[in-house]
Amino acid sequence: MLIPLFDPNQDNYSGSLHAPIELVEYGDYQCEYCADLYPVIRAIQDVLGTGMRFIFRHFPFPSIHSHAIEAAIAAEAAGKQHKFWQMHNLILENQKFLTHSSYSWFAEELRLNIHEFEQDRADYNLIRKISDDLENGVKSGVNSTPTLFINRIRYTGFTDFKSLYHTCLYVKGCSNSKI
Repeated sequence: MLIPLFDPNQDNYSGSLHAPIELVEYGDYQCEYCADLYPVIRAIQDVLGTGMRFIFRHFPFPSIHSHAIEAAIAAEAAGKQHKFWQMHNLILENQKFLTHSSYSWFAEELRLNIHEFEQDRADYNLIRKISDDLENGVKSGVNSTPTLFINRIRYTGFTDFKSLYHTCLYVKGCSNSKI
């Protein structure tokens, strides 16, 4: 079961607050499987539109991925200027080429206030947010990335479009007690 429940004041989400389908991903920006899943989720969002709310929670593995935490901080810092999803997308689309300076380049491309962005990257509260996501992931049984939850139930199926899309539709038609 997913812990905690969706909180629009804490979670990074796209889609409708009242969508009947909620897809939560615990991800690491340097995980190749998260990068492979990224276009699948985008395609499902395109098809389901306001019928799905997508939430991304950080679950970095810095011992394996040297830029995982820095990437998460950059996404959160961009979020302070209302560009979380744009930074999220750029990081995943350029995952194989990440360096320390990549995030500043991305910020420039997104036309962020660079001074604020760099200051925000040093903000302890962003590290705390990432740490909270990680801690909540552990409480939810997450031990690898990507880990998905559909309407609070852990999804363990295939991550291709057809499998994930049909499961979202199935879950939409069921109450959580029937899954």
